[in-house]
Amino acid sequence: MTAETPGGSLPQEHEQERRSLVRGGGLGFLGSASSAALGFLLTVVITRLLGAEGTGVVFQATGVFAVVLAFAKVGLDSTAIYLLPRVRLDDVQRIRSTVMAFVLLAGVVSSALAVGLQFAAPLLWPGEGNPVSASVRALAVFLPVGALVIIAAAILRALGSVKEYVLVSNIAIPALRPPAVAVAAVATGSAVVVSVAWALPLAIMGLVAALLVAGHVRRAEGGVGGRVLPTRAQLRDILSFAAPRTASAGLEQAIIWVDVLLIGWLLSDEAAGIYGGAARFIQAGLVVDAALRVVVSPRFSSLLHQRRDDAARDLYVTATIWLVLVASPVYVLLAVFSPVFLELLGPEFRAGSLALSILAVGMMVTFLAGNIHSLLIMSGRSGWAAFNKLVVLAINVAGNLLVVPVWGIEGAAAVWALSMLVDAALALWEVHHFLGIRAPLWTVLRPLLIVLLTCAFPALLSVWAGGMSLWTLLLAAGIGAVFFLGACWVARDALRLAGLREMLLSRRSRS
Repeated sequence: MTAETPGGSLPQEHEQERRSLVRGGGLGFLGSASSAALGFLLTVVITRLLGAEGTGVVFQATGVFAVVLAFAKVGLDSTAIYLLPRVRLDDVQRIRSTVMAFVLLAGVVSSALAVGLQFAAPLLWPGEGNPVSASVRALAVFLPVGALVIIAAAILRALGSVKEYVLVSNIAIPALRPPAVAVAAVATGSAVVVSVAWALPLAIMGLVAALLVAGHVRRAEGGVGGRVLPTRAQLRDILSFAAPRTASAGLEQAIIWVDVLLIGWLLSDEAAGIYGGAARFIQAGLVVDAALRVVVSPRFSSLLHQRRDDAARDLYVTATIWLVLVASPVYVLLAVFSPVFLELLGPEFRAGSLALSILAVGMMVTFLAGNIHSLLIMSGRSGWAAFNKLVVLAINVAGNLLVVPVWGIEGAAAVWALSMLVDAALALWEVHHFLGIRAPLWTVLRPLLIVLLTCAFPALLSVWAGGMSLWTLLLAAGIGAVFFLGACWVARDALRLAGLREMLLSRRSRS
């Protein structure tokens, strides 16, 4: 890897990529932060208005929807991010037909799965009037539009419109959900109606996303035009990448939701609601990871396609450092002050405190791998990613079946953390083996050590001195922020923050 010069100046080959990372990452962070905040608000609305048992029903139904939706989109969101930057470089006349292929494939598959789910739900959740079964069947109607919205958002990312992607996926849809769910919950108190209200924004934003994509396709073609329907060769190319990615994406969502579903089956809807509430804090904290992934995935595809492996390596290492540095403090606070955070959902959710702490620690360790999954997929090796997810899902399911009846939701949290570490370790080995890319261990451990010294120590000291309360949380966050910023300034060269500062200043001087 090409070294940086003293004082933080960057080699010319890498400066443009890091500048794109800053520009797109900042916008992506804003969108991801908005999505996380609105998602947390949605969780509070559901938990406060429905309680743990009703929350468990909604979380199980939306979990099933998320897993089936991952198969319904046929891996075409990742395919769009991987393929469209290359089509744009090689032959713009194929953009329109490529997009049409995405629409046709997703439409057929998602409709078939929606019908299948109508018949499968009563078998999986038997019993007359079972609320989980009724909620799943109601959500199945929204599968086709949900798949098309996700694919349209990915197309916007692939064609370079991070702004519109953020507005549709990270702001508009999450912003519409809390008021819709609140009205449904207050008016009916029904978990089934709340589930439908949760899905309605997908239908509303589907048309908006379609119009935005149509405009970008016309601009990308530059007046050249092209055929509308895809050729058989195009369909083969798309399916060769999408097929394993379909399995990978479905398995990935299954890994995220299988513990909630198994807890609901093995324990109770109430236990599923408590665990799901704890897990939502972990998902809401993935702001930085989501923001960086929005930017780096299409860049990884372009750089690897152009065989600029050194630039791809530098982008990966830089993004990993920033991910560990900026995201880990949130999880330190979640791990130490888990009872305080869960109290926001209601007193009955404090039972998930230890589970939340376990999940937070596991996530911090997983961050050391950075956006390794995006790098593996964008290299064209989606089959390996699918294999990884299959292994991890097997560990997750077997582990939950063994430990949940004995150790409850804490055991489920430990199994989930272990499965995430296995997933990251497999991807790390494969990327190093196939691409020769890896981040030096000390390079990614350094920011984590800084976070632990400057954030974890004040947090633990605050709890020891003042007990577990909102005020000690705020005190620990304030003290930790001061030490953290000071450490970042001292280690700015090693953390590549000096180059970040130069890029921000140069961008400001041009604006």
